[in-house]
Amino acid sequence: MPVIRVRGLRKSFGDNEVLKGIDFEVPRGGVVALIGPSGSGKTTVLRSLNSLSVPDGGTVTFASGLEIDFATKVSKRDLLALRDTSAMVFQHYNLFPHKTVIENVIEGPVQVQKVPAATARADAERLLDRVGLLDKRDSYPFELSGGQQQRVGIVRALALKPDLLLFDEPTSALDPELVGDVLAVIKELADEGWTMVIVTHELAFARQVATEVVFMDAGVVVERGAPAEILVAPTQERTKQFLHRILNPLG
Repeated sequence: MPVIRVRGLRKSFGDNEVLKGIDFEVPRGGVVALIGPSGSGKTTVLRSLNSLSVPDGGTVTFASGLEIDFATKVSKRDLLALRDTSAMVFQHYNLFPHKTVIENVIEGPVQVQKVPAATARADAERLLDRVGLLDKRDSYPFELSGGQQQRVGIVRALALKPDLLLFDEPTSALDPELVGDVLAVIKELADEGWTMVIVTHELAFARQVATEVVFMDAGVVVERGAPAEILVAPTQERTKQFLHRILNPLG
C-alpha cells in the first residue's frame, strides 16, 4: 500500500470551489511534484494533508492504518493524528522569531510528541549538522539568511520523524543565489528515500527529483505521469499551454 492515498478531495471557501475531487497516491520513497498556475489548489492540497485546512469531502488513507473520511464529522483526534503523520515546510519559513534555531527545532518533538528535551536537542544538533547549520544553533531567525532559515524549516520538519514531508514552494521566497542550497537538501532527502509531496515552480528540479508530476488547474488534476512525460511531452493542451508560458515567459 502507498504511504498515502487521496481520493475525491474537495474543498470550498464560500462559493469558491478550490478542490473538485483530487485523487493521487504516493508510494513509500516516492516524490510527487504538484505543479500548476496560481489558484489551482496546490497549496490547499498540502494544507489538507496536514490538517491546516479541513476538506469538505474525500478520504485520506495512510499505510499506518489511519483513514479519514471528510464527508463525515471529523474529530479533533483524527485531525491531530493526521498532523502527526506529516510535517510541512512552509514557503515563508514560519520560524518563531523569539526562539533560537535549536529552540525552533525541538519545539514540536518536546511540546507535541513529549520527547525528552535532551534527546530532542541531540537529534536537532545532528540534523542541523547535516545541513551545515550546527554553528547557528543559538542564533535567532533574524540573524540568518533566507536560505538558512528555510534549511532550519526543513530540519524542524525532519525532527518530527514524519511518514510524509510536505513542501509548499520552498524556494519561492528566496533570492536566486540561495535557491540551490535548499534544493540540494531536498534532493538529498529524496535520494535517502523520504516520501514527499512538493508544490514547486522549479520545473528542472521537479524533473530531477520527482517520481511523478501532477499538473493541476482550477481545482482538478489535468494530467499526471513521470516527469519525462509531463514536463517534456504532455498530452493535454492545458498542460502544454502552462509549460510554454513558464518556459517562454516572453511568448
